[in-house]
Amino acid sequence: MTDRPTLTKIRASKEPASDIVTGQSKPSFHQFLLKVDGQTKDSFTTFETAEKIGLKIKKAYPVVQVSVYDTVQSQKTIIGGEKE
Repeated sequence: MTDRPTLTKIRASKEPASDIVTGQSKPSFHQFLLKVDGQTKDSFTTFETAEKIGLKIKKAYPVVQVSVYDTVQSQKTIIGGEKE
């Protein structure tokens, strides 16, 4: 009879688990989250940048709800589809 190879466990790395991204969600790095129909799409450091991108999305797709969420102040601002 032939010898079987010995199985050994690989030790877990000492890196913190928070650095490992699991699932489909993106980690939130910045204060302002851009949400489309309630789903977070991106994060930005300034409200103005998030609002500018949100307006572009809203103009291209007026049916969807676009909002910017401030993670520090816990405030949601809905981006309107104003006509110029």
